[in-house]
Amino acid sequence: MLSKRIIPCLDVREGRTTKGIRFKNNVDIGDPVEMARFYYEAGADELVFYDITASHEKRNIMIDVVRRVAEEIFIPFSVGGGIRDVDDMRNVLLAGAEKISVNSAAVKNSEIISQGAEAFGSQCIVLGMDVKHVGESVRIPSGYEIVINGGRKHMGIDALKWAIKAQKLGAGEICLNSIDADGTQNGYELKLTSLISENVNIPVIASGGAGKPEHLYEVLTKGKADAALIASMVHYGTYTVSEIKTYLDSCGVKIRKSR
Repeated sequence: MLSKRIIPCLDVREGRTTKGIRFKNNVDIGDPVEMARFYYEAGADELVFYDITASHEKRNIMIDVVRRVAEEIFIPFSVGGGIRDVDDMRNVLLAGAEKISVNSAAVKNSEIISQGAEAFGSQCIVLGMDVKHVGESVRIPSGYEIVINGGRKHMGIDALKWAIKAQKLGAGEICLNSIDADGTQNGYELKLTSLISENVNIPVIASGGAGKPEHLYEVLTKGKADAALIASMVHYGTYTVSEIKTYLDSCGVKIRKSR
């Protein structure tokens, strides 16, 4: 059995790390380069960096910030936001990232997934999915709909169907974010996470809702996620990466020991 991964997430806007609730009311919480270094030294398994307004503002990702973060850490580093084509992917990888996360651009043009997988390998391509519960319908049979542009635009696409399609196109991993749970610290969306995890054969990273170590235990076991994204619970100093890992280890979850 592969070890479960604990992955801090840095949402970046205008060069600063920010955090909101359900994609709204974001506040400044620090310098992304300093925070990346801190989490690396604290024992994070990987790091995720999202330029959260790049797609909505139709601009390129802040590649200088990506490069500065990459210089400070020596763990896998995934970058997303404003990735529109293979050239953007190449620039991010050359700046030091190991993985590229595509979200809005992939929904608009799914070929970017297969193009990226062919150019750099599936292991480099992460499908970011921002998902909202809308109730079951003929159009959305799973009850979960894909939204893009930072949660601003509903796409009428069923989340489960999209995950399965993306896997076939060559995505090597899915980062599954529940907008309903995002920033609430009330726990991950377990029904959504297990639904996607049970129907794809690629790793699923659960995102949105972590508030205490028990939430990670639930999503890594009941939710069947391969990894858990964390933000508020560590950004505000409520828990450390080491404390989370110690708890999970005591519960019998296979994790990588902190450095």
